Amino acid sequence: MTHGDMDFYFLLFSLFLPRLVLLVYILLFPNLFPANTVPQWADIVLGIFFPRILILIYIYQNLGYDNPWFWVHLVVAIFAYMGGGHRTRRRYIRRREVYEN
Repeated sequence: MTHGDMDFYFLLFSLFLPRLVLLVYILLFPNLFPANTVPQWADIVLGIFFPRILILIYIYQNLGYDNPWFWVHLVVAIFAYMGGGHRTRRRYIRRREVYEN
């Protein structure tokens, strides 16, 4: 079951656990791993430090930027890298209160 040139489950689960999905797909499902032109060293570095950006590159190369999956992943990446969750904000407020006292 694929969506364009990418596996639907890869696209879905990488929204929530991008690093784990990259690892599982490269080890267990190499035939379903997205085709890409990213150099291997960049695959490793981005996979470790910025997996969401790597997945965005894969989506762009396989499905294009006009695909809804690209935009959904981009929005999730922006929220993730900006600390957009309510738990993150709550932690920030608690730390600020501790340092102010």
